[in-house]
Amino acid sequence: MPTDIEIAQRARMQRISTLASERLGIPDDALEPYGHYKAKISLDYLESLKNRKDGRLILVTAISPTPAGEGKTTTTVGLGDALNRIGKKAMVCLREPSLGPVFGMKGGAAGGGHAQVVPMEDINLHFTGDFSAIALANNLLAALIDNHIHHGNELGIDVRRVTWKRVVDMNDRALRDIVVSLGGTANGYPREDGFDIVVASEVMAIFCLATSLQDLRQRLGNIVVGHTREQKPVRARDLKADGAMTVLLKDAIKPNLVQTLENNPAILHGGPFANIAHGCNSVIATRASLKLADYVITEAGFGADLGAEKFIDIKCRKSGLRPDAVVIVATIRALKFHGGAELKRLDQEDLAALEKGIANLERHVNNVRNHFGLPCVIAINHFTHDTQAEVDLLRREMAHHEAPVVLARHWAEGGKGAEDLAHAVVDIVERTPSDFRFAYEDEQPLWDKMKAVATKIYGAADVSADGRVRAQIERLEQDGYGRYPICVAKTQYSFSTDPSLKGAPSGHVVNVREVRLAAGAEFIVMICGDIMTMPGLPKVPSAERIGLTAQGAVVGLF
Repeated sequence: MPTDIEIAQRARMQRISTLASERLGIPDDALEPYGHYKAKISLDYLESLKNRKDGRLILVTAISPTPAGEGKTTTTVGLGDALNRIGKKAMVCLREPSLGPVFGMKGGAAGGGHAQVVPMEDINLHFTGDFSAIALANNLLAALIDNHIHHGNELGIDVRRVTWKRVVDMNDRALRDIVVSLGGTANGYPREDGFDIVVASEVMAIFCLATSLQDLRQRLGNIVVGHTREQKPVRARDLKADGAMTVLLKDAIKPNLVQTLENNPAILHGGPFANIAHGCNSVIATRASLKLADYVITEAGFGADLGAEKFIDIKCRKSGLRPDAVVIVATIRALKFHGGAELKRLDQEDLAALEKGIANLERHVNNVRNHFGLPCVIAINHFTHDTQAEVDLLRREMAHHEAPVVLARHWAEGGKGAEDLAHAVVDIVERTPSDFRFAYEDEQPLWDKMKAVATKIYGAADVSADGRVRAQIERLEQDGYGRYPICVAKTQYSFSTDPSLKGAPSGHVVNVREVRLAAGAEFIVMICGDIMTMPGLPKVPSAERIGLTAQGAVVGLF
């Protein structure tokens, strides 16, 4: 069986200008090509579409991730191809991959098998340079902070209260906690600092929530980088940083157009992680896709308790977007793992483990249907070792949830293998109206918002925090940030903050370890458990397998 990269390298891609013109009606002068197979779409052109009717928005999410794999991006791409096969004008709208997982453990984010977006190598590596621009804008602000302090500190920044971190798009645990400005007076005032990964940065969040260049600059200027000794906030605009940061992002903010293996259009733009950030592609990209297609399939990172919750409670709240239906992706292998089966035995039939593990899927379905009020379809990403008895058991157990269970074979067959899923999605969109709602309301205090997510979505009994964190939250309320939504950073592997608690744990307590203000993105980050905003590399990183052949072809990239 060929690898993902071998399948992608055999793809017969259309020139992006041809695809844009023939499939989407985008004129050449609205495209900014990056080679033959990827391009940015001009914001002026997208603005000209504002009076066009929106298409249907389908959100793809998943059960809690496992080492067995679920295939959320693969399903998103396969569903997009399948909808086009059954006569619908559809396109997919995805996030860009981070180099951290590409060279680390998780891998890329371009799909897999015969359901991929291409050019796969470009997408998973530097692509169009968006992440580099985001890192540069972030680190320009960091440099301006230390430079301002060095040259007299007119704003009176308390060096003990600088909260802005530098970023790099790589997993590097050695940079989590550092000291800067060592080496004497010429280098400034020494202070503790640290790095986050680019996808966890507030600039990334702002990039994905901004609706225009003007909105982008306004949000960048609102960033709070620290406080004075009198506890007054210091913002990026106080340092006159917002203009230059916007300039660095003026090209990156334009959405990226690529294609699937079946030559259907796809937009990839922005890429925050859902376990440590808000986990959704850009608002600009989603809105553009809705103007260009009748069906738009987008995804939110990791499980529905993280990505889908943030898509709804942050992205939808801020943008006015509303999904028409949700697809929850699962594999029988992953459900058996949630039921206690050993990883090395997942290819063997195990009805007992499957029945136990279905609880994870049931909770995600319950959250989507009953807490968010959205109709949903369950997509079972098929593996060759799945048995008929396992499929039948899953369908029986889920029958009372009013969410159709559809077996999809897009990984092996491309869009053809997801046609049943496409028909199910169209059917549920046309016959089942949504009763869309948030997990909490704007007026609720921040602590109550955190408790609502923990108890409703995670199945927790309560939320805890030490006195220092509770005081921070109370101060944020007093300073006028109480109406902001919350962005919970926690492990993706469990409904709890303990990654070893698989299935659907209940009655646990979610501990909030740290709170961060994201004034430009307009949300409050609640960091829970042991989650890190700068991941580390695994013992055997993927980077060790990646290289070039003598002919210059990339190998080892999945």
